[in-house]
Amino acid sequence: MGIYAIVLILLAVIGLAAWVRLVPVDPGRWHVDPMEAEAPGAGGWLVRSEGGDTAWPAFDVTGETLLTAFDAVAMAEPRTERIAGSVGEGRITYITRSALWGFPDFATVTTVPDGQGATLAVLSRLRFGKSDMGVNRARIERWLEALRQRLALVEPG
Repeated sequence: MGIYAIVLILLAVIGLAAWVRLVPVDPGRWHVDPMEAEAPGAGGWLVRSEGGDTAWPAFDVTGETLLTAFDAVAMAEPRTERIAGSVGEGRITYITRSALWGFPDFATVTTVPDGQGATLAVLSRLRFGKSDMGVNRARIERWLEALRQRLALVEPG
């Protein structure tokens, strides 16, 4: 392989890395209601009581308190930022980028009343490719554990 071929391959890799990090993000495309969205399949993870990959327990707090705690957990994740929504709106969408390439994953969360407390519906999905190799599931499960440490669970009856 000649030096020109190596240089072209290197430039292509650098160009792809730059494109993945710099391609514009349309918050409107990603800020969707997790209760209405289709399950992302191998490209993500959906947490909700019906039609999701799993359901979370109810927390013995208000929806606003729960979403505030979730927001703190999400924002503590490296390379994560809010791109749409707020606690006041009742729904927030985050982008988290992978460390090496900067591939974007999106997570949208909303509160759902549950008995005397509330639970969350979370839709986490990738932007590029067809499979995330479990990255979104692992992140969302890690966030649940952090929430459990912050808040008391409502025990099932």
